[in-house]
Amino acid sequence: MFNKLFRFLRRFLHRTRTVNNEPLNKVSLIVIIVIDIVILSNVFIGLDDVAQWHISPAAAYPCYTEWSSYRSQTDSNKDFEIIQQTVSLDRPNVIGDQQQYQQGELDHLGEVNPVCLRYGDVKDTLREAGYGAILQRVTQKERAIATLRNTNGTIRREYDSTLLEKIAGQSRDQSINQVGAAEAKVTLAENETKIDGLNAEISTLKDELLAKPESAEFLALLKQDTTFQTVEQGYDKAKFWYPTIQLAFQAIFLVPLILVAFAIYTVAQRKRYGLIALISWHLLVIFFIPLVLKVFEVFQAGIIFNFIFDIVSAIFGRLLFLVSYVYILLIPLLGFGIIKLAQRFIFNPKLQAAGRVQKSRCIKCAKKIKAHDEHCPHCGYYQHRECGHCHQLTYKYLPYCNHCGTAQTVETVQ
Repeated sequence: MFNKLFRFLRRFLHRTRTVNNEPLNKVSLIVIIVIDIVILSNVFIGLDDVAQWHISPAAAYPCYTEWSSYRSQTDSNKDFEIIQQTVSLDRPNVIGDQQQYQQGELDHLGEVNPVCLRYGDVKDTLREAGYGAILQRVTQKERAIATLRNTNGTIRREYDSTLLEKIAGQSRDQSINQVGAAEAKVTLAENETKIDGLNAEISTLKDELLAKPESAEFLALLKQDTTFQTVEQGYDKAKFWYPTIQLAFQAIFLVPLILVAFAIYTVAQRKRYGLIALISWHLLVIFFIPLVLKVFEVFQAGIIFNFIFDIVSAIFGRLLFLVSYVYILLIPLLGFGIIKLAQRFIFNPKLQAAGRVQKSRCIKCAKKIKAHDEHCPHCGYYQHRECGHCHQLTYKYLPYCNHCGTAQTVETVQ
């Protein structure tokens, strides 16, 4: 296996730096490399562009993140907080959420989830209801509470100092503290009373805001378990398949380029157009590189990764680094399997022998040879075997002797 791999690498390197079996000069090789880099960068630009054709999970389900965050919160004040976040006071001349969600469909395949469009419509209705004044009053009272608490904190920190001033008989005019020792407790009590009153007013305003019909409709939608589960399942499914969909579009972009480059290379090889064969070979390699990389990206972030991730998570909990071990084991095994499959069904000399003999080509390397050559002058491979019936030399891997027509025994590929 390793010998075949080394021979493949030698042939690969030979093809990338020779024209009609003559080595390229250094200047020409540099020019070819520069062309390769420019073309490869443009291929990746095209791949990135075509990968965005299909709408992403985040754009197809734009309400999922916000909705999921709300449902995961345990704070008793979460209803008011999401209303406050939605009814923003500083959003002049901004398009509504529903229209913003719909823009995700522009120039993309796929559509935005209808539930999210409804969610955006309900948010827009809430925002347009004119409840900013209530929120502004809540904000003002919260600032007043913060000021009173800062004042109380300062009084408590300065109390020891004011007490010493009182013991020393220092007059209030000479004091650097806000209040005297005698006034401190009274001021603290008054401020705490004010804070309690402001908190009660804030609680009343919050209840008033949450009781508004637009707020009630918005919160009712957020609390619908069945509706959210539909969105969550759709988002998870879209996220699961998105890397595979991207790979499909990228393959549509790359496969025609690969086929054209391969066709040009085949014709150039047959007609011995050395420079065209060299350039088309480089193009073929360049087009294959991103395709292979994108396939591995899908392995890392697509269906297979999610499958392995779920299994490791279920068995080993948070020891997710074991996923890397699984990949380190699976990738070489997968590569070995592909190589064996290719050797058995694609590059198998037994399957290729008939066509190569008809075209007067080497059974092993497929290069042109003369009709009576016993060994290939390119790779040294012996072309014949002895017939078990007439003992004449006949071609390897062909089912019948070309002298007596006797069926030949199955021969092991060397």
